[in-house]
Amino acid sequence: MPHVPRSRAISALSLATALLLPLSLASPAQADPAPSHKRLIDSVTAPAVKKHLQAFQAIADANGGTRASGTPGYDASRDYVAARLRKAGYAVTLQPFEFGFFREKSTAQMAQISPEPKTYAPTPPDGSSLGDFATMTYSGSGEVTAPVQAVDLVLPPGPAPSSSTSGCEPTDFAGFTAGNIALMQRGSCDFRVKALNAEAAGASAAIIFNEGQPGRTATLLGNLLEPGVTIPVVGTSFAVGEDLADPAGTVVRLKTDTESEMRVTHNVIADSRWGDPDKVVMSGAHLDSVLAGPGINDNGSGSAALLAVAEALGKVPTRNKLRFAWWGAEELGLLGSEHYVAGLAAEELAKIKLYLNYDMVGSPNYALMIYDGDDSDGVGAPAGPPGSAEIEKVYERYFDALRQPHIGTDFSGRSDYGPFIAVGIPSGGLFTGAEGIKTAEQQAMFGGTAGVAYDPCYHQACDTIANVNDKALALNTGAIATAAVVFGFSKDLPGPGASATAAKKASAAGSHDDHHGVVAR
Repeated sequence: MPHVPRSRAISALSLATALLLPLSLASPAQADPAPSHKRLIDSVTAPAVKKHLQAFQAIADANGGTRASGTPGYDASRDYVAARLRKAGYAVTLQPFEFGFFREKSTAQMAQISPEPKTYAPTPPDGSSLGDFATMTYSGSGEVTAPVQAVDLVLPPGPAPSSSTSGCEPTDFAGFTAGNIALMQRGSCDFRVKALNAEAAGASAAIIFNEGQPGRTATLLGNLLEPGVTIPVVGTSFAVGEDLADPAGTVVRLKTDTESEMRVTHNVIADSRWGDPDKVVMSGAHLDSVLAGPGINDNGSGSAALLAVAEALGKVPTRNKLRFAWWGAEELGLLGSEHYVAGLAAEELAKIKLYLNYDMVGSPNYALMIYDGDDSDGVGAPAGPPGSAEIEKVYERYFDALRQPHIGTDFSGRSDYGPFIAVGIPSGGLFTGAEGIKTAEQQAMFGGTAGVAYDPCYHQACDTIANVNDKALALNTGAIATAAVVFGFSKDLPGPGASATAAKKASAAGSHDDHHGVVAR
């Protein structure tokens, strides 16, 4: 997919203006006026952020074009961030955790051999286009030519949602012929359950097709949740599945070539040596890319901006303790942030008074989006935990002071704020758009091109340093620095305090323009 032409690089004066907002215009009334907040903001410069982006690009270039968790490119990114933080005076922890690594080593193949020979188009591993079928994440490897055998299908499909239980019970495979390819329908249980049941019944491979109701007809981009399935497993559209089901005994050739195993990766956690340890102001960005590319906007942009802010504040005696995090394995389902939150005792969670998230803050066809802490937009998920509305207002005041338009974006649960919201920690953050499409109204507000994705290189090899909008990056870096200083010096932090049981997990049904998700059933 071609690049959207980037907005012209803004002048040095504009960059400086974006990063020099006087906090008297942006901070809540309780922000401590000393020391010189303006001088702290001034110390976070656009060249520092770009230097980190260049380092991430160089790391990817030296490591097969990727910085994905479980690869040498991620490890080098981790070591670079940790070294910079230690030099800036932080106590740095590399927090290890195990996760399921997966990649397709070569493009999958699927063809109908009889009765009607045809070749099906694969979906590329980066998802840049949608084919007739797609290898499911954590599928096993193999090549098989065998008859397709239907397993408890509902054709035509029943009413939505999830009328089909195809493959959900071992008894569905009564009479299944070992060595055949199990043909199953999306429905009421996880794809992993279907695949393991098929494998246990002796299936040589599994094809899972979409269920068939309106909105459930396209090719499935499914996830088996973790390694352990050894047979090839692919998802298809409803039309392909319906075709394979009739006549019985249709013969298919299927080949997948994957790597699926447990590996260890790390979160990078940096604690300031200053501030009240019972009042932690935490900011985070995911450090990993997808396997398909270097991930310089997603999420080198958030990682680099946060690192520049952290470096500027490392030796500043703030009132509250600053904690910064760079998360691993976000691209596989927020695994790093979930591991971190799940591993904290209730009393440690209660010390985290707020969490600020920065994921994709330099999209080339950007919109300036602030997470909708008070649900004033009335879209998708409800408001964040108490205190989230106050966080949102700090960003709003920052952009208003610069006369920069801004819009809200939903807490859909698709980025690393999700685990913090789930335990009741006030949260907020910034986002400039992923695969969602910019509207004509947003073009009028922010420039760029309506009808085109905010980031046309989302999850692709072209997400390089050329894929970052300098103006968006500078404006958001100023907002990140502003929020860190405002809350770092605040006498009265927003919200009543975090509690491990204070809130239910935020709804996963979100707007089209948020980021990251896992389809598991």
